[in-house]
Amino acid sequence: MKTRTTVSLAAATVLAASLTACGSSGSGGAGSSDSGTPMATSSAPMTSDSGSGMSSSAMGGESSMDSSAMGSESGMGSGAANAAKPFGPACSTVPKDGKGSFSGMAQDPVATAASNNPALSTLTAAVKKAGLVDTLNSAPALTVFAPADSAFAKIPKADLDATLADKAKLTKLLTGHVVQGRLSPQQLAGSHKSLAGTNVTVTGSGENFKVDGNSAVVCGNVQTANATVYIVDTVLMGK
Repeated sequence: MKTRTTVSLAAATVLAASLTACGSSGSGGAGSSDSGTPMATSSAPMTSDSGSGMSSSAMGGESSMDSSAMGSESGMGSGAANAAKPFGPACSTVPKDGKGSFSGMAQDPVATAASNNPALSTLTAAVKKAGLVDTLNSAPALTVFAPADSAFAKIPKADLDATLADKAKLTKLLTGHVVQGRLSPQQLAGSHKSLAGTNVTVTGSGENFKVDGNSAVVCGNVQTANATVYIVDTVLMGK
């Protein structure tokens, strides 16, 4: 009996130890599994957050660059508009709207544009008589010193009528007011060769210019589709 009791106690002890070991092993395995799961889960959000952050940063950078570029273009457009603004006391007589206005003249080539300006009616008639309408309208880029009606009125009527009746003389006179290329106010001062072969000398700066010493620019920097026009108060006789 004593021996059987001892054997039974020993067996029970071994069985308890085995059960304890199995329990510990299962618990450790579960713990390992649980530990692995949160790590994997936390890793995924980190990757996602990182990618999202980079994307937002890139988008922010692109947005800033786009805004900067748009601002730059806007500034350039504003500068160009200011550079094209006509100047001079006679500009106030130009119609505010319609074909003869500054915006209307900008849509047409120079001879057509001049014909729509009531202050250039004598010049328009002279250009037609000389047969220069197509020549002026088809040129790619010109600067025209356009005598106002008041400029032609300074010429004795007999002399003006004689010039208008002589096509060769009239052509030379009119082309003496035209320079190849478009001159901005900043480029205007200096000596320029006219289409007639004469020299057109401009002095002054800003908004005050004299042409050939005695002809004042009374409305300058007028834009047409193919020319920049400077309306002057005296006809240029050529040198």
